[in-house]
Amino acid sequence: MTDIAVIGGGAAGFFAAITAAESNPDCRITIFERGKNVLEKVRISGGGRCNVTHACFDARELVKNYPRGSRELLGPFMQFGPEQTVDWFEKRGVVLKTEADGRMFPVTDDSQTIVDCLERAAFRAGVQVRTSTRVDQMEPLADGSWRVGTEVFHKVMLASGSNPAIWEKLRLLGHNIIPPVPSLFTFNTKDSRLRDLSGVSVQDVLLRIPGTKLSARGPLLITHWGLSGPAVLRLSAWGARDLFAMGYKFPLVVSFTADQHPDEVMGMIQKARIEFGKKQVANLPLAAIPTRLWQHLTEAAGVTQEKRWADLGKTALQALHQQITAANFSITGKSTFKEEFVTAGGVSLKELNFKSFESKLCPNLFMAGEVLDIDAITGGFNFQAAWTGGRLAGLAMAHVSD
Repeated sequence: MTDIAVIGGGAAGFFAAITAAESNPDCRITIFERGKNVLEKVRISGGGRCNVTHACFDARELVKNYPRGSRELLGPFMQFGPEQTVDWFEKRGVVLKTEADGRMFPVTDDSQTIVDCLERAAFRAGVQVRTSTRVDQMEPLADGSWRVGTEVFHKVMLASGSNPAIWEKLRLLGHNIIPPVPSLFTFNTKDSRLRDLSGVSVQDVLLRIPGTKLSARGPLLITHWGLSGPAVLRLSAWGARDLFAMGYKFPLVVSFTADQHPDEVMGMIQKARIEFGKKQVANLPLAAIPTRLWQHLTEAAGVTQEKRWADLGKTALQALHQQITAANFSITGKSTFKEEFVTAGGVSLKELNFKSFESKLCPNLFMAGEVLDIDAITGGFNFQAAWTGGRLAGLAMAHVSD
């Protein structure tokens, strides 16, 4: 009998425990969860719907969504990626659907469906779950086994998420911990152009931070505290460490015309001036910019409410062009993106064998999920890394191959 301790009752921990138990009946597995409930992040993710994975079935394309971990995850995703995840859940009675942006949710639109599925699979496989149980002691023994608390296990799986106490234990065991910083956050700004526009969205913008190589494209959402939406979240993920170093105070340039060439946009403005000369500029938005936002941008360009297109001189045209193609905003801080919060940082990826997710420094110690220096943009990618890591670690602990 192989005794396995899984520390952390989240997505990666449950997937590893279920995999090991289903793969080898000689495995006796115990999940240790410090909280009162397991799978809490699964329960609250996606606004309570659980964004299980993403409909990106090419591993080489999939890894492009991981600011940290893309190189290391290529091989694992080829073994167990979104296609295998969908199949895994469907075989257990959970059908997933794909939304227009590629995100995949249970057809029930209820995260409890995923929680129930995982808990049911763990129960059927004989996995023991201990909640409200904090692991204060974890040490390797001379024979290769591990002492966890007062018990001894042949193998240990760490799926403890962003847990400073566990990271400190790993550091004492010789692992290098990349300092954690926030990822997936929104931008704070009190710019007057955004006043009273909370809830207004623009479907396609291009964001960039001057003086860096950081840029992102996608939908933008205006909030009461500043800017959010997929474009901002992508930029925050890719720029997690740079923006931390800036103290979350930096200039942001927004093109509301996405990647249209500036000359093309000026041509569009000149054409509007000729064709709609007698109409008020404020009432005729260009480039699919929402009317209320357009009116604030025209005001910032010095174009008053009653001004007609024919009244615009060269200076006004250039000012308007600047506002819609390269509007400058001063970002003064960040806000956590609700339940999708993740961190960049954790165990150095150089110290892990990605065929098995086993530590290169500590035999019989396995890790997956946010305990590692792996994170992704939103869209189901972080969960996919958890499923994949849990799957391969579970197989390795059970001594089987996929």
